[in-house]
Amino acid sequence: MKKFVMAALAGTVAGVITTTQIAGPLLAQEAANKASVYEQLDLFGDIFERIRAQYVEEVEPEELIEAAIDGMLTSLDPHSSYLSPDDAEQMRVQTRGEFGGLGIEVTQEEGFVKVVSPIDDTPADAAGIEAGDFITHVDGESILGLTLDKAVELMRGPVGSEIVITVVREGEADPFDVTIIRDTIKLTAVRVRTEGPSVVLRVTTFNDQTFPNLQEGMREQIEQAGGIDKINGFVLDLRNNPGGLLTQAIKVSDAFLNEGEIVSTRGRNPGEGERFNATAGDLAEGKPIVVLINGGSASASEIVAGALQDHRRAIVVGTKSFGKGSVQTVMPLRGDGAMRLTTSRYYTPSGRSIQALGVSPDIIVEQPRPTPAADDEETDARTRSEADLRGSLNNDSLSEDEIRQIEEDRARAAATAELREEDYQLAYAIDILKGLSAFNPSGPSQ
Repeated sequence: MKKFVMAALAGTVAGVITTTQIAGPLLAQEAANKASVYEQLDLFGDIFERIRAQYVEEVEPEELIEAAIDGMLTSLDPHSSYLSPDDAEQMRVQTRGEFGGLGIEVTQEEGFVKVVSPIDDTPADAAGIEAGDFITHVDGESILGLTLDKAVELMRGPVGSEIVITVVREGEADPFDVTIIRDTIKLTAVRVRTEGPSVVLRVTTFNDQTFPNLQEGMREQIEQAGGIDKINGFVLDLRNNPGGLLTQAIKVSDAFLNEGEIVSTRGRNPGEGERFNATAGDLAEGKPIVVLINGGSASASEIVAGALQDHRRAIVVGTKSFGKGSVQTVMPLRGDGAMRLTTSRYYTPSGRSIQALGVSPDIIVEQPRPTPAADDEETDARTRSEADLRGSLNNDSLSEDEIRQIEEDRARAAATAELREEDYQLAYAIDILKGLSAFNPSGPSQ
């Protein structure tokens, strides 16, 4: 027994010695790392003082510190940044849905300012700015090398003032100037309309009003149509939607799902990840959904498209989305400023991260560039039929009601053809809904 106890004690002592031997170098390394950090902070203080004392012009200490903080954050990724008190207030205003500016969402790519998307019915949209455009100059001044916040600051100005931006666009041989008049940007988060028996939900941004607008718009359109049975499906148009609030993306996704995961976030610490699940209730009552996306669909838009795609609740149509799969947390700082820090990545229900990859549509449909209208005589020649021939026989096999039904169907087809000229991707989405409803005996007649 004594031998056993002694052996046990020896084992315990040996274990303590081994632990001490391992912990010693680790503690020493941690102390060395701390010492190195303090040395670097001392170096920062030395440089700060030398700039204050010896720079060719007098500088404000507050501006130097803000620039240093912003440089530290922007070196991490394109979406982390320091928000001055004015910038922080501007961001809070934007989430409420009204602010002054041009109406574009931008990011930075290899030092260049890139347009994520223009916002519907804004000066930038009216001026023809497109997703993927690069802005190189503002009022003739190059913005290459500026931080994103500084470049955005140059584009801000009083409502009604004029700005000239120089744009580089893929497919255009030379840069070109675009003149824009700044205006108050009032975001209509969701616009709802019908195209025949299809309901089109145009979601332009994800702010505080997005889900309430969507819910109310759907209710009104279903009521005007005479009930959900009169509708063949919904088109959720997320094209050129730069994203916004994660909470609103979750609510919009949940609006069409009865159960299952919507999105998960995973940060540096695996234990701090979050999962967001759908609750019972589908505002579309099981009707088919087509989601439209393009290269201007980013962030919250990609969460919605990815969730509905993974659950096979919607067919995703268009072109690959932007690929912003990171989550930013805005942290208030002393002095009314804030820090926007990337804290996690988000993942679709199937576990895929769309960071830099984007959401790939189920059906790729490019939006063709406008082409010159065809000659009227050629169009007339293509649309001639038997009924146009002189002396052709009448069709006496149909009743007046049947003839009226055929004419109504023809009018709907003509309206879809006109829409195809105006918005090919949307017309394609509506055609999908028509095709799906053709196989559903309980759906509305086409």
